[in-house]
Amino acid sequence: MLDERKLKVLYAIINSYILSAEPIGSRTITKHYDLGVSSATIRNEMSDLEELGLLNKPHSSAGRIPSDKAYRLYVNWILNQDPMTQDEGKKEKIKQILINESKEIDQLLQTSAKVLSEITNYTSLAISPQFKNSKVKHVQLVTIDMRQILFIVVNNSDIVKNAIFKLDKPVSNNTLNTLSNFLNSKLKGLSFEEIGKAFNSDDFKELIDYRQIINELIPIFNKSLDNNENVELFSEGITRILNFPEYKDIDKAKSIISFIEEKDLLLELLLTNSYKQDVSITIGNENQHSQLKDSSIITATYSIGGMTIGKIGVIGPTRMDYLKLINTLRLFSTNITEILDMLIGK
Repeated sequence: MLDERKLKVLYAIINSYILSAEPIGSRTITKHYDLGVSSATIRNEMSDLEELGLLNKPHSSAGRIPSDKAYRLYVNWILNQDPMTQDEGKKEKIKQILINESKEIDQLLQTSAKVLSEITNYTSLAISPQFKNSKVKHVQLVTIDMRQILFIVVNNSDIVKNAIFKLDKPVSNNTLNTLSNFLNSKLKGLSFEEIGKAFNSDDFKELIDYRQIINELIPIFNKSLDNNENVELFSEGITRILNFPEYKDIDKAKSIISFIEEKDLLLELLLTNSYKQDVSITIGNENQHSQLKDSSIITATYSIGGMTIGKIGVIGPTRMDYLKLINTLRLFSTNITEILDMLIGK
């Protein structure tokens, strides 16, 4: 356990290194941070922190840089603080941009990734998760307008898959609620592959009063299931990563850009990470892929009707401004969730 002074010195070094990308010496800390101790004391604390594996000394430089272990300590401290109050003016401005440029869910994700990259100057990512091998937890049919229906399926990980379809004739909310209850009684616990077979069973053939809706629903769902073979991943600002000095080495830059463009690998990584936390961060060597050993990924979840639907995030060097990016991602998470809830009238 680090004492308060060591923590202050460590966090000062991290903050300084985030800004400068240059090894930090005791004189820099003394000049820019009023820690109430001498430069010699700070040097001693830095030596102790190096022995603890929290600082590294590159080459012959007199300065130190934070290790992955130091960033993890710093990030855990940030995540344990009460979230900062969101700037309502900035939040509403971003929300309006997303609403104006997004007419459907995929477009909302793509626009969100684009705006996030422009605001942060980082490479951004947005995903909607894979469903095929999971099991049905809940099904709901919701009216968007008189003839447009939103079909929502929640899996056993509380992740949502949805599709919008149109009916030839308007349908009442009571009818949709009745049909939703029936679908839940027949589909709950089935895998998503088994749902297609269930739709063709005798139970569904007997639903004469709801035949029109079922007939519209089956091809929409089957198409949605087929699309799960290629889960959507939206990335924006891939070349922005070249703006960071950490990637000035051409081979390192090519390696990480190739990884980001290899969507299957990136999707596997993002979908493996937990959906239980609102913000998830992997730092440097915590990443299993060698191309990411000098990089960090921060993602935030977003929801629909209180249930997780996917993630939005950024990727860049371990020398990230974690506090600023965490707060920015939470702002986007809130906006995307609010827009999705507006869409289904929650």
